[in-house]
Amino acid sequence: MRILIVGGGYVGLYTALRLQRKLKAELGRGEAEIVVVSPNPYMTYQPFLPEAAAGAISPRHVVVPLRRVLDGCHVVIGEVTAVDHAKHTATVATLATGESGRTEQFSYDELVLAPGSISRTLPIPGLADHGIGFKTLEEAIGLRNHVIEQMDIASSTRDPAIRDAALTFVFVGGGFAGVEALGELEDMARYAARYYHNVKPEDMKWILVEATGRILPEVGEEMGRYTVTELRRRNIDVRLETRLESCVDRVAVLSDGARFPTRTVVWTAGVKPHPVLAATDLPLNGRGRLKCTPELTVEGVTHAWAAGDAAAVPDVTAEDPGATTAPNAQHAVRQARVLGDNIVRSLRDQPLETYAHKYVGSVASLGLHKGVAHVYGRKLKGYPAWFMHRTYHLSRVPTFNRKARVLAEWTLAGLFKREIVSLGSLEHPRAEFELAAGGKPSGDPKGSS
Repeated sequence: MRILIVGGGYVGLYTALRLQRKLKAELGRGEAEIVVVSPNPYMTYQPFLPEAAAGAISPRHVVVPLRRVLDGCHVVIGEVTAVDHAKHTATVATLATGESGRTEQFSYDELVLAPGSISRTLPIPGLADHGIGFKTLEEAIGLRNHVIEQMDIASSTRDPAIRDAALTFVFVGGGFAGVEALGELEDMARYAARYYHNVKPEDMKWILVEATGRILPEVGEEMGRYTVTELRRRNIDVRLETRLESCVDRVAVLSDGARFPTRTVVWTAGVKPHPVLAATDLPLNGRGRLKCTPELTVEGVTHAWAAGDAAAVPDVTAEDPGATTAPNAQHAVRQARVLGDNIVRSLRDQPLETYAHKYVGSVASLGLHKGVAHVYGRKLKGYPAWFMHRTYHLSRVPTFNRKARVLAEWTLAGLFKREIVSLGSLEHPRAEFELAAGGKPSGDPKGSS
């Protein structure tokens, strides 16, 4: 019997862990094969991306290597491009076949779809050319390097237009990703400015653009208003009910008429389901997510399961009968455990468990020693909220190894100064050799966005 898990994120990792423990213990090695297909050989703990971007956590401690943790599973690095559930087959482009354009067919008995989500973009002129995402570890580290490089550019130029554009940072999207990334990077840049003789914190412009009338809706209206006040107190320009209309020629044009020459436009305005869902014969809702039952099976079919960002799971704890669970880590981790148990239950012809978890609230970091929280009806702000943010996510990051390493880094960060250095050449590691060999560098390692 083969169980195919599509995706190596929260749901993919925790479901595979659950099945690895339960099936191997009960069926014995060799009787059940668990195959995990993931585009990356690691799972990224996304709540730590802002701190990784700010240099508070080493990038390698934000990821969990799948092969080491899932030693009882077969991990395949590749992309599932289509699923034909009627035939119980999935089309996979692996690293080996991807270069030639060929694909492989994987058969399965049970399917778990957990591909996650991708950034939701809009057809805004210039966004594809100049926008920077903030959903992957590579993007987070790239953004850190980029911000420090812009400070280097501003420090070394005599052209006031170039300096102004380099020190203007526009973030689009007032959800967790945008607010936490902005808060951490502004905090980092403010600290880094002390090492530049001609760049001061007040020289930098930090702008948050949000299309709705509030930010951080997950922490409640009151904490959202406090966050706006806190950000503005730090001279961050928060523009509500405002949209980005263009960023052509490195000029951010907003719907309120403002224009900001800038070399940095960070796009964090939401996510959408992974496109592989549209390449399946499984039922989708109006937002492109899989229609699921409270037991985490895909509605109307057998031997197919889903959870996380890709799944529209009914929220049985909500008063609204049509409500679905929010696509966040809090639900994904808990859904994965129920999903793994239910697969085992189905193999034993036992009744399935219903997923029921009442949303307990959210915490958000706004930089070092600053945060907001709304948990179990209690509202916290400032240092207590920041401490709760760190404590909660330390308890949730997978494996004891990662917990210990993150805690050690936080401890050392409290004893020593921050490391402020840009390693932008990591994004184009062959550029220097290509130049030395007489060729033309394949990428511009400095100042690109």
